[in-house]
Amino acid sequence: MNRIKADVCIIGAGSAGLSVAAGAAQMGASVVLIEGHKMGGDCLNYGCIPSKALIASAKHAHAGIENAPFGVAEVWPDVDYAAAKDHVRRVIDTIAPVDSQDRFEGLGCTVIRENARFISQTEVQAGDTVITARRFVVATGSGPFVPPIDGLDMVTVHTNETIFDLRERPDHLLIIGGGPIGMEMAQAHLRLGCKVTVIEGAKAMGKDDPELAAIVLDRLRAEGVEIVEDAQASRVSEGDGTITVHTPKGDFTGSHLLMAVGRAVNVEGLDLEKAKVAYDRKGLKVDANLRSVSNKKVYAAGDVAGGLQFTHVAGYHGGQLVRALMFGLPAKARTDHIPWATYTDPELAQVGLTEAQARKKHGAKLTVVRSDYADNDRANTEGRTTGLIKVMVVGGKPVGASIVGHLAGELIGLWAVAIANNLKMTAISNTVLPYPTYMELNKRAAGAYFSPKLFDSAMVKKVVGLVQRWIP
Repeated sequence: MNRIKADVCIIGAGSAGLSVAAGAAQMGASVVLIEGHKMGGDCLNYGCIPSKALIASAKHAHAGIENAPFGVAEVWPDVDYAAAKDHVRRVIDTIAPVDSQDRFEGLGCTVIRENARFISQTEVQAGDTVITARRFVVATGSGPFVPPIDGLDMVTVHTNETIFDLRERPDHLLIIGGGPIGMEMAQAHLRLGCKVTVIEGAKAMGKDDPELAAIVLDRLRAEGVEIVEDAQASRVSEGDGTITVHTPKGDFTGSHLLMAVGRAVNVEGLDLEKAKVAYDRKGLKVDANLRSVSNKKVYAAGDVAGGLQFTHVAGYHGGQLVRALMFGLPAKARTDHIPWATYTDPELAQVGLTEAQARKKHGAKLTVVRSDYADNDRANTEGRTTGLIKVMVVGGKPVGASIVGHLAGELIGLWAVAIANNLKMTAISNTVLPYPTYMELNKRAAGAYFSPKLFDSAMVKKVVGLVQRWIP
């Protein structure tokens, strides 16, 4: 049995683990990085990167269908589904070296490609190596949750871990789950030539602002995605080359089945009990510093920390833990400034509180301002006029922003900056932007906050009247 001592031992080479490893190693700490599967974790291999690459292929396929309003002949695509998957693979392969074992060994990390498990409060075993470390970081992420639906074990069930390897285009893709993953994959596959039915047990995109979600769902339905809500899957059966999902709303038959109902954190096999690390189905139980409440040598980052499950949150946690582990400073991970986006067309993005959350928390102190894409000159030039921005403002500061429309995932960044840095709405309204750009939507929203105070105020009009009379 080999034995290694390290300052930091990291379990999991996804976004969180790699962020900690890179930062700690470059600052001179001895780092052991353990990964039992693929370097880069879920995001690179099964999540953000392949899904956005497939969505890009789907956008190209769809683009020609919308040519006519621009004076260009409508073109219906001839889609090569396997070639679209080749694009996905090329993108993964292009990015992979950044997350590779070679790169991290070059930074000074000891990389062990084995499954890890705790054998005591201060030791982890990976293969035939035992690692003793001053601090441990559990960054094992999450995987697709497959619920115990009757008959599911008798059919081929795809998840985000297998759908990107599928080379033969589905004739009719059934998707159980109407959240972000389900809706992104629904629109992408429809545009690549599949018939698509989404089966959701509650409301599709139910965690988003309902006004904004409705705009996305209307677009998907208009393109041809069948979305069935309040239809909890009770049973799955197999026919002659078909799969049927049985629900109270009826039976839905297709050629392939994709499960997209959520994520389950990866803690199985870690033997956390032997390290006296408390956890539940949401992940490790940690304090505000991402430190285990029951074993002070253990930290968690990313999905397994029990909070928001986004790659950028994992990276943020990683940065916070480098600060804590290298300098002994508190991590103090926040969530109020974390944005997220769903990459449908139109996109939907959020940071901070939704309107409903803000009204519940702030009541009469809340002001909600809006900016419509239809009023933006750049959006009009490109025919992208469907969408809006809502900003929730309390005491002159944004506490949340919701955007649906073209490039929403990009536009949300300005509000993330504002909330993270406690900026006032004046910081947005004072900003000069190039014309014409979509970013002016954000400035128009800020202007909408100040307009009533300036143009509808009797006091302002009185002051202006006096100034006009007295200034020569």
